[in-house]
Amino acid sequence: MADHEEVKKKKGTSIVICGYPLSIFFIVVNEFCERFSYYGMRAVLVLYFKYFLRWDDDLATSIYHAFVALCYLTPILGAIVADSWLGKFKTIIYLSIVYALGQVVMAISAIHDLTDYDWNGTPDNMTLHVALSMVGLVLIALGTGGIKPCVAAFGGDQFQDHQERQRSTFFSVFYLCINAGSLLSTIITPILRAQECGIHTQQKCYSLAFGVPAALMVVALVVFIAGSGMYHKAEPQGNILLDVCKCIGFAIKNRFRHRGKEFPKRTHWMDWADEKYEKLLIAQIKMVLKVLFLYIPLPMFWTLFDQKGSRWTFQATTMDGNFGLLVLQPDQMQTVNPILILTLVPIMDSVVYPLIRKCGLNFTPLKRMTVGMFLAAMAFVAAALVQIEIDKTLPVFPSGVQSQLKTINLGRDPMTLTLSQHTVQLAPGQASDYFTFDEDFVIVSVDNTSISQNLTLAKGKRQSVILPSNNTQEWPMTEDLTAKPEQGANAIRFVSGIYPLNISTGGLDFGITDGSLYSNYSLLTYGSTVFTIESGGESCKYSREFGFGSSYTLIIPSSFTFGPDCAASIGVAEDIKPNSVHMALQIPQYFLITAGEVVFSVTGLEFSYSQAPSNMKAVLQAGWLFTVAIGNFIVLIVAELAQIPEQWAEYVLFASLLVAVCVIFSIMAHFYTYMDPAEIEAQFRKKDDDHEVRAEKKERKDSRRSQRSSLEMTEGTGSDPKENRM
Repeated sequence: MADHEEVKKKKGTSIVICGYPLSIFFIVVNEFCERFSYYGMRAVLVLYFKYFLRWDDDLATSIYHAFVALCYLTPILGAIVADSWLGKFKTIIYLSIVYALGQVVMAISAIHDLTDYDWNGTPDNMTLHVALSMVGLVLIALGTGGIKPCVAAFGGDQFQDHQERQRSTFFSVFYLCINAGSLLSTIITPILRAQECGIHTQQKCYSLAFGVPAALMVVALVVFIAGSGMYHKAEPQGNILLDVCKCIGFAIKNRFRHRGKEFPKRTHWMDWADEKYEKLLIAQIKMVLKVLFLYIPLPMFWTLFDQKGSRWTFQATTMDGNFGLLVLQPDQMQTVNPILILTLVPIMDSVVYPLIRKCGLNFTPLKRMTVGMFLAAMAFVAAALVQIEIDKTLPVFPSGVQSQLKTINLGRDPMTLTLSQHTVQLAPGQASDYFTFDEDFVIVSVDNTSISQNLTLAKGKRQSVILPSNNTQEWPMTEDLTAKPEQGANAIRFVSGIYPLNISTGGLDFGITDGSLYSNYSLLTYGSTVFTIESGGESCKYSREFGFGSSYTLIIPSSFTFGPDCAASIGVAEDIKPNSVHMALQIPQYFLITAGEVVFSVTGLEFSYSQAPSNMKAVLQAGWLFTVAIGNFIVLIVAELAQIPEQWAEYVLFASLLVAVCVIFSIMAHFYTYMDPAEIEAQFRKKDDDHEVRAEKKERKDSRRSQRSSLEMTEGTGSDPKENRM
């Protein structure tokens, strides 16, 4: 009776519905929430680095990929802990707690009011925010990586031997939940990030964008614990990965000890382990090593693939996200990837591959993976072409030894100005283009007058000189933007040539603008904005449509008067043009990289599974995840060391490297011989069985011989057997 209850406890008490254990529901919901949490946080992470922590593009990219690499290194640790010590259930519970704690710490790190002591919207103790975010990311990496190899396997453990079909369906649903969580989170969290929140000042709400994934991770943990009584919890059986490492280590050490010429050579260097380990284990390790050798070129694919969350997101910030009825945030373009995955996987399996087979082509797994690598390289060629188009629209800012200057006419009359060798005519409320100077000073003179000013220029800066209605007054100079406004926003300021004005829009107040003075820049989002200009009880409404990433100086000349047509006299100086290259141009590169992922990643997992020994599927899975980690480390190294000034050139560099690796991999694949691990294992087991049979026959033969010898000895002495029993 006790044994029966022990078995029941081990198997759990899950109710079966339509042939499926009810416990599967808790695991599937847990996976959906966990993937939502991970991909939601990751979608806005690189923008958090750049715009909240104020890191440059290269550092933000490096830390982003270091985090992703760590997420794919920790599965090895999680597998060892689960198989050798805690078991899958406890490992998932404990590491999910670590995971949720990390998400909460990340959300706290993004609260700008935490250290904004002077209430200016910028944290005053950035070191604290950086420290909290790094602690949070390490905890998240330990959590998500540690449970990665456990959850799917734990779900598979819930099925019994006669439920093979249901188990297969579970893995399909499990994969669907991963992509559904990824899709929804990359849509929702950028929207949350774009909101404004804060106690003292309103800023982009990264704390909310991290807080919702943290809440989803807590939900994932609660749901998983709720199903505890229904789970089949297999006890840890020991980690085959550790056994493999020990066997390889012994083979290397034994080979080193017997490196002299007097020792006979072995067919394979792993054969040096046969003094201590079974031949079957050695044969299995040989098969694994043969596949792992093919893995050597694979990290370069992941080097390109994971940049869609870093470099490609930065690229989207310089593009136009207006799709008509839909306006996309830069980090929402990542949703194209899971959408295409859900579309392309069934198309490839049901249409493309069957057509290729009907054409009589032998499209082997390794050939598919080669095509996938080539498609990823072409995706980066497409990204480079898009970047070249973006660069054509970007303003030319001054170098460190140059200065740029523009002039603004606030007077009532047109004027002609001379700036060194440049001559410009300006109507009232009009501004000139920027002129570039190498000198430290420039003389600006008004034609047909004796009025002139000797202006000091700031190296590496853009400036504007404001000419009031009375040219004999002082000519104020402003410092203009020398970079695109952040996150696709629009930087707007006012310059006024008349009496003090109060200018506002929505909750944003530009303050009082005195005659011939200017306001500071304020950031406005995409869309139509209505400004209210007030003075002495009179008001004027001025509306303008803004795109993405522009900068404007709105000029109120001295001739401005309130009335029905007051807005017509307001001039507009376009300091930085809005983003004109549409985000839709990124779709081809996303299509190519996703097609490459489907052909490369899905096929690679299938190939690894088919070529792995029965008890070493997890070993090859760990090796596969390790290639992802190495690929992200390569991005980190290139971003920090290469320092390529042109982004399109960096894209071409990565594409060229992957093409070269693709050629190498195709050569390696040509010489690869496909194996049937089950057949090889069966041969070794048959040899072992034959050896045991021969040993048993020999033992029986020796036993009969011993009995005959004993009988002969007894007869030789003439003793009676009956006497010996007394």
